[in-house]
Amino acid sequence: MSDNGRVQDRVAIVTGAGSGIGQASAIRLAEEGATVICADINLEAATGTAQQIKGAGFVGEANRIDIADSQACTDLVNSTATKYGSVDILVNNAGVNLPGVFHEVTNETIDRTLNVNVKGAMYLTRAALPHMLKNQRGSIVNMSSVNGLVSEPYLSVYSASKGAIVMFTRGIALDYAKTGIRCNAICPGWVDTPINHAHAKMLGGLEHVYKTIDSFQPIGRPGTSREIANVVLFLASDESSFMTGSIVSADGGMTAQ
Repeated sequence: MSDNGRVQDRVAIVTGAGSGIGQASAIRLAEEGATVICADINLEAATGTAQQIKGAGFVGEANRIDIADSQACTDLVNSTATKYGSVDILVNNAGVNLPGVFHEVTNETIDRTLNVNVKGAMYLTRAALPHMLKNQRGSIVNMSSVNGLVSEPYLSVYSASKGAIVMFTRGIALDYAKTGIRCNAICPGWVDTPINHAHAKMLGGLEHVYKTIDSFQPIGRPGTSREIANVVLFLASDESSFMTGSIVSADGGMTAQ
């Protein structure tokens, strides 16, 4: 780990920080000087991320949250602002991917997907905005997906949720463009994280997906969580100060075809 201070003294909340892109993003922000609240429904996983951060000499703490609970989102944001004085960065990363043949999809799958992937981001953003407005500064980074731009078999519900994040990002960007608050989204392609495993099983298994990945992801390999975390850091930092409402594809060329 290295500390170059690109988000020095900022306070960041990262959801889904217990694994995958969320974990990598929390670590990357901490490396660059942020105090990072590692939020996850799995407290043990979030604690593991926070311990990695603290073990490297940076500042992080773990919090358990189900972002489908609006009051829990408000409580997390307010307690963070009370303890650390501000909320400067919000990374709405937590999500679920519950693939299925659409006419067989249950109400529970639809509700859980929309509650976590869409409402969770909305609840946290709504809670964070008053604190950002107070300081006239803030960066919100929403994790959409390549499937917010194009779909794939068995992902109708997931794609709908991620498409909603694209439009939510644009709406927030416009509403707060003159306040010092920016909102952007990232659309990762196939990244080597557990959230993709259920989908891979429906496509013939993870080994088959990786063996044939150059058929849909021209770069010819899955992305890494760290590669997406680097984009999160850029959008969270002042280096992207002229960007708001941007939908950034980090997809190994998938949507260039």
